[in-house]
Amino acid sequence: MRLLSRLSLVLACLIVAMSWGARAQTVTPDDTARVLAGLTASAGSPLALLAQDPAWRRHAAFFDNAFNQLEQRQLLKIRTWTDANLSAPRPAMFYFFSGPDFLYADAFYPKATTYVMAALEPTGPIPDLTKLPRGSIGPALSYVERSLQSILSFSFFITKDMKVDLRDGEIEGTLPILYVFLARTGKTIRSTSLIWLDESGAQHAASEPPTRNATKGARIVFAGADGVEKTLYYFSTDLSDSGVKASGFLKFCEPLAPGNSLLKSASYLMHQHGFSQVRSWLLKNSATIVQDDSGIPLASFDSRAWRFFPFGRYAGPIDKFPDMYQPSYARLFERAQPLEFGIGYRWRTRESNVLLSVRAPSADTTVSAEATAPAETSYQPQRIRRVPRPPEAVPVYPPPRRDDFLFWPRW
Repeated sequence: MRLLSRLSLVLACLIVAMSWGARAQTVTPDDTARVLAGLTASAGSPLALLAQDPAWRRHAAFFDNAFNQLEQRQLLKIRTWTDANLSAPRPAMFYFFSGPDFLYADAFYPKATTYVMAALEPTGPIPDLTKLPRGSIGPALSYVERSLQSILSFSFFITKDMKVDLRDGEIEGTLPILYVFLARTGKTIRSTSLIWLDESGAQHAASEPPTRNATKGARIVFAGADGVEKTLYYFSTDLSDSGVKASGFLKFCEPLAPGNSLLKSASYLMHQHGFSQVRSWLLKNSATIVQDDSGIPLASFDSRAWRFFPFGRYAGPIDKFPDMYQPSYARLFERAQPLEFGIGYRWRTRESNVLLSVRAPSADTTVSAEATAPAETSYQPQRIRRVPRPPEAVPVYPPPRRDDFLFWPRW
């Protein structure tokens, strides 16, 4: 009897210890990212039970199919292009006007150790799936699918849709989308924190009261398959001249420069006078710039400081941006090399353009990076002149149809 009593006491203690262990167990940001991305959480995670939910299984099958197709159609070809053409990686990469598009930042610059992304879209709270109301995982996952519709189909986010998508659902903001891309590119998230920048560019934890012109953002520490620790910064900020003047965002970026830069589907904003500061900053602080024609206008580059390597075909801007045709860009692309993938607003493979600009090692970065271009190609933002576009050089295409896509989200 005495032995049985002792065994009973030991068993009771074990049960209590196991119970407290289960209560103390926390959900890691990596497990949250995996569940959102349609991948199973780690064994023993409180989120592992979601894999039994029919809504999650449908979500996982959808993302498996979508990302497998995207890998073959797009990302594998971009990485092949990167290996062949970007031989001088820098620790930092800058991706302005990015939205939460870590997918292409990683595809073009996989060897970076610090990623700085910036756009207007809000960061939102750190996702916590344990706080979702009972039975709401299905709608939450549908939000994620809907938010990713355009980038999985066309390679870019549609800004007006994101204004609704990233504020409509049980989970919100750019962080859930960043989580999905990190998980689907094989990354392991080690920590996530909300931060803000003061006017001097110094970082502060979200727990500190923000100043009047604080730039809010998030810092995600992660690692790839090689175990190398990397950092992703995403800032929700206004990149116009008035916006960067009032914030510390560019001051935060300066110690990280020179870096490599990516510009894609950037709405031709840096063709306008109101974005001259961020345009000049990128020209001064980038070792390489990979962009389509919606990025920095060719006339703003100093041809003495940069070497240009065009790929693909320049078919001019889409009809939404009729005044942004660049004759000098068209002439440059007369000697372009082939491009095996589609990207940007003209997302079909045979219509896309990529310009790789490489700063000469001897270029003086202490002087103004804006070019003094020949008269016929000088950019005058105060008076944008519409240039006639020859129909044989810039064909007009009908709006995209369902049949144009290799897959179409089923919602």
